[in-house]
Amino acid sequence: MSDLVLSPAPAHKPPGRRPAVWRRWNRWLAVAALLGAAAAAWFGLDRLLVNRRPIVVGLLHSRTGPMAVSERSMIDAEVLALEEINAAGGLLGRPVRWVIADGASDPPTFAREAERLVEQRPAVIVGCWTSASRKSVLPVVEAHDHLLIYPMAYEGLEQSPNIVYTGAAPNQQITPAVQWCHDTLGARRFFLVGSDYIWPHCVNAIAADQIKGFGAEVVGEAYVPFGSREVADVVRRIVATAPDVILCSVVGDSGVAFARGLREADVRPEKMPLVTFAMAEDEVRDLPAGDMVGNYASWSYFQSLDRPENQAFVRAFKARYGADRTTADVMAAAYNSVHLWAQAVREAGTADVRQVRTALRHQSRNAPEGIIAVDPETQHTWRPVFIGKIRADGQFDVVWTSRTAVRPVPFPISRSRSEWEAFVADLYRSWGGRWSNPVGAAPDVSGGRR
Repeated sequence: MSDLVLSPAPAHKPPGRRPAVWRRWNRWLAVAALLGAAAAAWFGLDRLLVNRRPIVVGLLHSRTGPMAVSERSMIDAEVLALEEINAAGGLLGRPVRWVIADGASDPPTFAREAERLVEQRPAVIVGCWTSASRKSVLPVVEAHDHLLIYPMAYEGLEQSPNIVYTGAAPNQQITPAVQWCHDTLGARRFFLVGSDYIWPHCVNAIAADQIKGFGAEVVGEAYVPFGSREVADVVRRIVATAPDVILCSVVGDSGVAFARGLREADVRPEKMPLVTFAMAEDEVRDLPAGDMVGNYASWSYFQSLDRPENQAFVRAFKARYGADRTTADVMAAAYNSVHLWAQAVREAGTADVRQVRTALRHQSRNAPEGIIAVDPETQHTWRPVFIGKIRADGQFDVVWTSRTAVRPVPFPISRSRSEWEAFVADLYRSWGGRWSNPVGAAPDVSGGRR
């Protein structure tokens, strides 16, 4: 008989025994069940790990270079807000972690660092101070369909679906100050001075349009090379023209040098007041006593504001960084930016960039300076306006306020949107594809427009 012939089944099968094929099949079923249970446990654990993975926030500011004097404090305010969020349990049950990148006061470096941050897949980037740095980062966040929150008062003349602008628009800083100078100071002869990059040129164009509308006069317009402390020529020009008021958008280390230059030339606020759009408590505290006393600044926040929300913010900041530290507009805007973003994450129920970007468009907050709200049409922020007079202790006495939040208007009505966009594009072309006048160019003291 061939070995391939099956033997006959036994007459009586032993109890509890099954054919070998069934035993093998049961073993496979048991193995499959174990593997399935292991897979389910693994994927459940993986989901749990993902849900506990930190949400990453990118902070992009100048920690070095001439803008570090202003931007390092913005980082401090943002970190304070992030620490508060973690102390309250994080977001969506997840901790928040932050990565700080140094733009080094250089627009091309800002663009490179933005690319590096995006590669780390942050949920948001909060950053920039100068408009030159923001302009350099804008194409990066647009190319990656990402999100930048920009916490700085600026010139407007821009709108991007990938940027939420939490600082003041021009009608929340520049035009109210020019109107106040005309009405309260009786100014009819204005001198416009700024650092030589995109923001001051745009600020001065906006101011010049308004001054012309009053029937008043721009008696001079001058620019200091970005980061330069050589201000003597500009100061001489101001002394020679003797304006009623100086409108100043000189930034960073240059602003400190300019304030000292005016004082050394005996330019006094009693006869020739200065209104700054770039210097606040944090910059003034680095000046010798008296260099800026009696002059003015236009912002949406001052440390001296008498509001419980502001007092809590000031206490928290000083407790974290030292009693000698001050708060200022850009710091409040940076702090608010993080908390507005966190609100949007909670509402969206996810840290996904696109969904959070949508949720951000209708966030509001009872902030240190008052009620602020993101305008869904422009992605700029409704906010109050204040003009303050600089005191001997480096703080500000508020001399004028809008009282309520002002709707943002990114494109001033003195020109059409297309005309403003052409103005910005012409500056960029004239500077050889840069957002600041090339380093080493002489300051413009011609008094004319360029």
